[in-house]
Amino acid sequence: MVTVGSGGTITGWTDGAEGLLGYRATEVVGRSLGLLFGPDFVTRCLEHWSGRARLRKAWAGTAEVRHRDGPGIQVFFQAFPRDGDEPDWVVTAAATPCGEEVPARRRTSLTAALLARAPVAVSICDGDGRYIWGNEEAERRRRIREVLQTDKELTEFWSGSECGSTAALVRRVFETGEPVVEHEQRWSLPGSDEEFTLSSTYFRLDDAQGSPLGVCRMTTDVSGADSRTHLLVLNEAGKSIGTTLDVIQTAQELADFAVPRLADYVTIDLAESVPLGGEPLQRLPASMERVPVFRRAGAASIHPEMPESLWDIGDVVYALPSSPFTRAVHSGQTHYEPVIDTSPGTWLDRDPERLNTIRKTGMHSLIIVPLRARGTLLGEAVFVRTDNPRPFSRNELLLCEEIAARASLSLDNARRFTRERAAALTLQQNLLPQNVRGGKALEVASRYLPADTHEGVGGDWFDVIALPGNRTALVVGDVVGHGINAAARMGQFRTIVRTLAELDLPPDELLTKLDHLVARLAEQDNPENAGHPFPSQALGGTCVYAVYDPASRICTLARAGHPPPAVLHPDGTVTFPDLPAGTPIGVGLGSYESVEMELSEDSILALYTDGLIESRESDLDEGLSRLASALQNSGIPLEDLCEHVTKTMSSKPRQSPDAAYRDVRTPPPLDDDIALLLARPRGPSVEGSRPHPSRANSATAEPTYP
Repeated sequence: MVTVGSGGTITGWTDGAEGLLGYRATEVVGRSLGLLFGPDFVTRCLEHWSGRARLRKAWAGTAEVRHRDGPGIQVFFQAFPRDGDEPDWVVTAAATPCGEEVPARRRTSLTAALLARAPVAVSICDGDGRYIWGNEEAERRRRIREVLQTDKELTEFWSGSECGSTAALVRRVFETGEPVVEHEQRWSLPGSDEEFTLSSTYFRLDDAQGSPLGVCRMTTDVSGADSRTHLLVLNEAGKSIGTTLDVIQTAQELADFAVPRLADYVTIDLAESVPLGGEPLQRLPASMERVPVFRRAGAASIHPEMPESLWDIGDVVYALPSSPFTRAVHSGQTHYEPVIDTSPGTWLDRDPERLNTIRKTGMHSLIIVPLRARGTLLGEAVFVRTDNPRPFSRNELLLCEEIAARASLSLDNARRFTRERAAALTLQQNLLPQNVRGGKALEVASRYLPADTHEGVGGDWFDVIALPGNRTALVVGDVVGHGINAAARMGQFRTIVRTLAELDLPPDELLTKLDHLVARLAEQDNPENAGHPFPSQALGGTCVYAVYDPASRICTLARAGHPPPAVLHPDGTVTFPDLPAGTPIGVGLGSYESVEMELSEDSILALYTDGLIESRESDLDEGLSRLASALQNSGIPLEDLCEHVTKTMSSKPRQSPDAAYRDVRTPPPLDDDIALLLARPRGPSVEGSRPHPSRANSATAEPTYP
């Protein structure tokens, strides 16, 4: 490439020209073009160029050019006029194959492909950022032919927030000489919403003495790469949002993911349809201007102190009926405001608190996306930019909407789970005994902790039943399954056991009848299983049943596939009696055996469900050892001991991959329900008690945990 002045003087010489003709810039710059083409050719060019310069038309042709080493070479060239008081030119040239003459039509085609019609936009600016020259691609992309005036600066004919920074970048390259490679920016054409992502390389053009002449900008359109970027972001969002079935955590995951990838500040506000607790929004007071619309469920900001937020997590969010927050929800349409309008006469006049926050924090671009899933309005996600000077683009708007749509499904799953879990938990709590009492014979304490996993509340249950002769029955069971159905079946089990207890049956006989009744119910619900040696266990479960007689201090126990009871002895040792396990309830085999053991005055019997001792990270023996250690806290009230055991056992460490990132103040979720029932004999033997006839054997007490 060569630049030529109006008088035919060479003013610029590139490395490419040196490689083609052998001359260094110091040897040709400032000299006549006749040095290369001959005086006659230069005279003809000047006459021809002067007319074309006025029309701003290029000129293409072929000529023989002198090489520094002597022989001439055949080249085809194209000259482009530059703006200015005098018609300067940019000349490009390339050697023809083997020096042969190229037909005029083919010469024009090859020359145009070299630069003018290249898919890369090439333009030249002066040191102040004023446009000098551009090839056809540069002119097409920026509509220079329609909007460009002589000496217009970049910011005058390119719209978009990037324009000012581009002019500054050009000036910096001109002043320092340091190139900028593959600088990505977003642009929009004047009067159009169409946006592009352009990747540009800037480098300075120097004369022979090394003085800067201008800056060349080579640009390619990489807008198509946005779709690939969006796919990568959406894939990452799928891994980061909806990791649990907790509504608040899911909302916070959405906010955390979007900051700072998409926005500087993000809030997630949820509607009444999503249970977050607290007073219903309809019952909260409203003013003439503001009404309660949402509850804040998640928020994130690039500023740790979050000065943009007017509400904390869990707070009720108020909004004007005329505000875009309310309109977006009612219309179901995204509100897109690339530049927030804070001028007088807008809705912000009636919301001075928000207006003050917007101005104080520098909020300038806004997107409000309604959160909907399966036909239900869940709330809205608000994306705001403060420190990032670039307004949201339409491509970013689409990305925000897509991420919000995917997050809405996770929020709806969490909402459904929360609603069903709340219903199951309410049902189970209503079916469990509210006040367990051991009468004169026993002091009892109990705890029930529902599971936090996605399977929902299980069917764990316990009961204390008064029997004739001051005797007391203790029951702990676990129904197969989770959710409302498991809670309902738990109620059936408890009713059946209470009914059978009225018959005053020994533990093994009671479990046998319970097993047969449950197996019969399973056959009625699933007739295809009738006569099967192993019927469906859809109604099955496990159970341990114990009867304590204060007259003899004998406790008779039997279990049906349930974990063994634990006994804390007065000397501080803990044993797990060798009680035959038996088959689970609902199998229909009725194979159970009772054993007897004596409970001294200061001993404690512990009945529990498997959720207390089992987890995904530890085996049964480890769980029993931990339970023994937790029980060895004698000398405290029974209620306190019950609380200590459940707290100790439920805080067992989890080795999940995200354990390192979990807040240490938040207990890990329970893998399964926990039910615990503790019983301690009261004082001396109660007069008038009678031992219950039993076929039980004496229980051994192994293993022992000192």
